[in-house]
Amino acid sequence: MTRVKICGITRAEDALAVAASGADAIGLVFYAPSPRHVVVHQARAIIEALPPFVTTVGLFVDADPDFVRTVLGELPLDLLQFHGTEKPEYCRAFGRPYLKAVRVKPGVDLVQYASLYPDAKGLLLDAHVEGIAGGTGQVFDWNLIPAALPLPVVLSGGLDPANVAEAIRRVRPAAVDVSSGVESAKGIKDAAKIAGFMQGVRNASL
Repeated sequence: MTRVKICGITRAEDALAVAASGADAIGLVFYAPSPRHVVVHQARAIIEALPPFVTTVGLFVDADPDFVRTVLGELPLDLLQFHGTEKPEYCRAFGRPYLKAVRVKPGVDLVQYASLYPDAKGLLLDAHVEGIAGGTGQVFDWNLIPAALPLPVVLSGGLDPANVAEAIRRVRPAAVDVSSGVESAKGIKDAAKIAGFMQGVRNASL
């Protein structure tokens, strides 16, 4: 089955709902302008509530390297996700597995972009909305994704329980990433929507 990350977790009870749904990973946003932003003590409480075998992902946007190191010194994050204009040297400087996000729009050469980050665990494809780093809830044109990318694809951008099965069938990503599509309010997840999303992921393989 396609792997699933539920991003923008701000409460321990939402993390537990994610784990109960069978999703593979949670995302914690360390980016102050985001409505889903968490601070270290919040993130620690969320991580401590998780059962085994749920991957914890820390999301950063052009963060000062010292800030990233501080967070890593405080929290046992499994994976880093870089959502800004971070260079390859920056991404690999922390000695952790990482995903590199790219906001997709016409004219962006995704094959060339992926080739710059050969050691990334995957390329996260999100919608391009001017001035917003991510979490926009908008779908981009999946036809812009080339058939042969040199990295596993993590598909993001406007996914929800209604469209995730079609997205998986069309794009065949290694994983999908959802945030606003399973929320009742910004930063507040809806357990029923999470369950519906997971059902959509399962339906895609039928």
